Amino acid sequence: MLDELKQVIVVRNDLKMGKGKIATQVAHAAVTAFYETLLKNRKIAEEWLNQGQKKIVVKVNSLDELLELYEKAKSNYLNVVLVEDRGLTQLPEGTITCIAIGPHNSAEIDKLTGKLKLL
Repeated sequence: MLDELKQVIVVRNDLKMGKGKIATQVAHAAVTAFYETLLKNRKIAEEWLNQGQKKIVVKVNSLDELLELYEKAKSNYLNVVLVEDRGLTQLPEGTITCIAIGPHNSAEIDKLTGKLKLL
């Protein structure tokens, strides 16, 4: 068994998205990040499923904060995906709404996201 695994989704709070829109963007992030992990490291993906698919949703207050976190995750070799809206409802096309980090070792993700507030 691997260490505790989790996925963290970081949402832009400055966009003032409705609850349904947030839920949809978080779902896009979670599924996409899992799929990329499955392709890159099947063992981690399967173990995360076996451990109950732990997910945490936190917030940042700006695009700059989100992009800085995205770059830090990439530079720490964590699986990270960026979600852009298609512009069909509340937001203009291409608006970056959130990122998902992991699934990966919880302690490694916490180094980047541990001080962020829950959404």
